[in-house]
Amino acid sequence: MRKLIAGMKVSLDGKVEGPEAMADWVEAWSEDYGLMEEIDACVLGGGMYGGYERYWTGVQDEPDKPAWITGAPPTPAERAWADFIRRTPHYVLSSTLDRAAWPNTTFLRSTGEVAALKQQSGKNIYLVGGARTTASFIDAGLLDELRLLVYPLVVGDGRALFGTTERRHALELRKAESLPDGRISLVYALGRAG
Repeated sequence: MRKLIAGMKVSLDGKVEGPEAMADWVEAWSEDYGLMEEIDACVLGGGMYGGYERYWTGVQDEPDKPAWITGAPPTPAERAWADFIRRTPHYVLSSTLDRAAWPNTTFLRSTGEVAALKQQSGKNIYLVGGARTTASFIDAGLLDELRLLVYPLVVGDGRALFGTTERRHALELRKAESLPDGRISLVYALGRAG
């Protein structure tokens, strides 16, 4: 069975967004979790899809133009991710969306359809986000691994990664790495709910 792996950039206090609904401390939105060789599909929630599609289409179409989220030109790693996702199937979990500008996009209506996707042959699947979708997949027992990049700052008010998780979950630390810029890379396997 394919694994469903989430990757999230969070503050030290577990926030994925600040009070203005942006993670303005993140300088680049590249895939920094080492997933490109391991995956052949991406899943994300409907609430995140519009901004995701807009951001990465901009990087694909105008790779030297400053991006609307960061205000800076895309990094080489962002351009590499943009090229990768151009040819990678995307699955959007949404009960309302039915149109996408990207031709390689399929809409899923339930977590059961995500479970069925995991049963298909192929490489692992990257759960791009957002926070509510990640929490719901943890609660549904669908998430196999969580990769976090923890930034050395406290955000305070903002959206917590686990703010909507319904119950306690055990995580098993598989890897911890200190990065030169003060961030910490953490990889957890998901255990059973407690």
